[in-house]
Amino acid sequence: MQHDKILILDFGSQYTQLIGRRVRELNIYSEIVPFNKIPESINEYKAVILSGSPNSVRGDNALHPDLSNIRGQKPVLAVCYGAQYLAHFSGGEVAPSNTREYGRANLSFIKDHESLFANISEGSQVWMSHSDTIKQLPTNGVLLASTHDVENAAFRVEGEQTFAIQFHPEVYHSTDGKQLLENFLVTIANVTPDWTPNAFVEETVEALQAKIGNDKVVLGLSGGVDSTVAGVLLHKAIGENLHCIFVNNGLLRKNEFENVLKQYEGMGLNVKGVDASARFLDALKGLSDPEQKRKAIGRVFIEVFDDEANKIENAKWLAQGTIYPDVIESVSATGGPSATIKSHHNVGGLPDFMKLKVVEPLRMLFKDEVRRVGASMGIDKELLGRHPFPGPGLAIRILGDLTPEKVRILQEVDAIFIDGLREWNLYDKVWQAGAILLPVNSVGVMGDERTYEKCVALRAVESTDGMTADWVNLPYEFLQKTSNDIINKVKGVNRVVYDISSKPPATIEWE
Repeated sequence: MQHDKILILDFGSQYTQLIGRRVRELNIYSEIVPFNKIPESINEYKAVILSGSPNSVRGDNALHPDLSNIRGQKPVLAVCYGAQYLAHFSGGEVAPSNTREYGRANLSFIKDHESLFANISEGSQVWMSHSDTIKQLPTNGVLLASTHDVENAAFRVEGEQTFAIQFHPEVYHSTDGKQLLENFLVTIANVTPDWTPNAFVEETVEALQAKIGNDKVVLGLSGGVDSTVAGVLLHKAIGENLHCIFVNNGLLRKNEFENVLKQYEGMGLNVKGVDASARFLDALKGLSDPEQKRKAIGRVFIEVFDDEANKIENAKWLAQGTIYPDVIESVSATGGPSATIKSHHNVGGLPDFMKLKVVEPLRMLFKDEVRRVGASMGIDKELLGRHPFPGPGLAIRILGDLTPEKVRILQEVDAIFIDGLREWNLYDKVWQAGAILLPVNSVGVMGDERTYEKCVALRAVESTDGMTADWVNLPYEFLQKTSNDIINKVKGVNRVVYDISSKPPATIEWE
């Protein structure tokens, strides 16, 4: 089945993939390419979106796309840097802002209620993230909307289906961002929204069958949403040729190895449990740098899978539950100028000694899309609602070096926190939660004695995609009970704190 396609030009913004996610949330297929690698077959796309960028249009490093085959021929929506680019190089003026325009703002004026801003009212919250501002509109520019601090928050170009906005409609904090994108894509660009989870499953199964044929595939299951959905998707495509392996790296949650193996009983998947905890913990001895820890885990992960794969005759593929946020934060998914935030153990290919080829059926999906795809295949709702858990496990929640004792402490703390969320009916209201063991001791008093023990931080966030997140305002009564339980029941901990940082500027994990 042919779907209408949207082209997104990546200028390096960390939010670029969110544009793609929002577009796909509207059941519209999107492709992201670097700004300087525009496909020659531009007629395949119904519309084009220009992303934001960390660069300035006023600088020597300004990014210059060739829009000669796009402007005036395709509907265009320019976001942030894209809007500034259209202004600065088309007769307008862009200048430094007096203050950095970052965070929430509200639309104070809307001229166009029929087209781009249909069903959006004055007062609507938008998210700003720029240090330059548009002082003068480009030639033939027509003002569409303003905020209290940004006069030229949105404009269109007369004689073209070209629209530009200074804010980010793709992020969680722009309350009517999805509506604006729908107005542009469906109303203005006349795109048919028919790219659904069912369509993704059908087309991906066909693609996997064509790619893999009768080869055998080894899949690393983690018990989480991503690897589970990848497993069911692959099982649909190749059946018994899929061999699933769940590795205990010694950094899982309390009792997770046994619980996960039990979870997969009855799902029809061929699953083998491998306890390699000693191997992982040995490789992590003495390491405190988070990147070194991630790389050590990634190396051992590959070694364990190579050992297990060699036991499976004719295994030729290693399947992974890699999703978009993993790729984005490791390296630009498109080869574009996006900045690297952190490396991920399941991104970047395999070493030369490993004979397996990689297959990643979920590589182009965000977490919420993975859940929708899983639901369309009938996967249990409770399993799909499980919180994300980092691939390196508790290794990146233990700041500093690792010891078996530190792992034990954090497993106990984490179990009290997560079990408490479930008991208080808070688990499903939280997108991700966990505990962090800090590399500090603090003075405390227990009974009549002085203590000098560990401090742990609790973290709970709400999000839809993991790219942006807000901390959850958990009830004080819950936090009080959880803190008391941890201090009273976990030997070695005498202080509990709660993390109230949002993403951005912080990340969800501490390392």
